[in-house]
Amino acid sequence: MDDLTRLPAGLPEPEDDGAADHLPGTRLPHLELPETGGQLVALDRLGPGRTVLYVYPLTGRPDRDLPSGWDSIPGARGCTPEACGFRDQHEQLRAAGAAAVFGVSSQDSPYQREVVERLRLPFAMLSDPALTLAGALGLPTFTAGGRTFYRRLTLIVHDGVIEHVFYPVFPPDRHAAQVLDWLRADPR
Repeated sequence: MDDLTRLPAGLPEPEDDGAADHLPGTRLPHLELPETGGQLVALDRLGPGRTVLYVYPLTGRPDRDLPSGWDSIPGARGCTPEACGFRDQHEQLRAAGAAAVFGVSSQDSPYQREVVERLRLPFAMLSDPALTLAGALGLPTFTAGGRTFYRRLTLIVHDGVIEHVFYPVFPPDRHAAQVLDWLRADPR
């Protein structure tokens, strides 16, 4: 297996298909998702201030193969570099006004817990195996290997309302810096 922390050359860039255009101004639904620390996080009660919810398809693990053809799906590859970017920029994101940062995927909590520990992430991941958030908000998804995955996007939530959406996200290894630049340019 190759190094999951680095993006291979020549990945196809996702195009903006408009699948997230409806999200700004939308209030988050009442959904409780388990986080890697074992608690439930109510998305409609994230608290005051801004929360960064970066939604991603699948974090790879060294002991498991990625779905067949993963690198040829625009926007699929790069979840580990993206998570590492949010890890490395975490303190700066907080200083720029992010009250919290969460990763969201359809992987179960034990799988995500391994990733949080292995990558030493200073934030929790939220598990949504039933893609309930996708159903509630109409988030974009794709199918690979007979499974449905989230398309990569990031929601900036302010007081329970989606304030800004990054979609599509590319390249994922530089995305945390893009979010940081946006937060710094639009302080609250």
